[in-house]
Amino acid sequence: MRSFITIPEEPHLMYGLIGRMLAADGQRDALIALLLEGTDAMPGCVSYVVARDPADPNGIWITEVWETQEYHRASLQLPAVQATIAKARPLIAGFAERFETEPVSRP
Repeated sequence: MRSFITIPEEPHLMYGLIGRMLAADGQRDALIALLLEGTDAMPGCVSYVVARDPADPNGIWITEVWETQEYHRASLQLPAVQATIAKARPLIAGFAERFETEPVSRP
């Protein structure tokens, strides 16, 4: 009698981004409010956290976890995300650090 061994599949690799955005002077809270609009309707988004940088009055940290990198790419084409980007553009002074990660746990 033959014995078959089941080899487990590779664990599902999620996609993560951690980035720091710089708001125009005095616009951080307005920019944060825009970044939080409609974030509950992004397919494949496991977690989307926006945080104030306590060391910089214009700094914002954004931490994202996605089921896959493809879900993240697709989210950038959603009409609600496109509209938010258009509204936010004048409030953004620039971008700083950006890190891609492979999350291994869910929030």
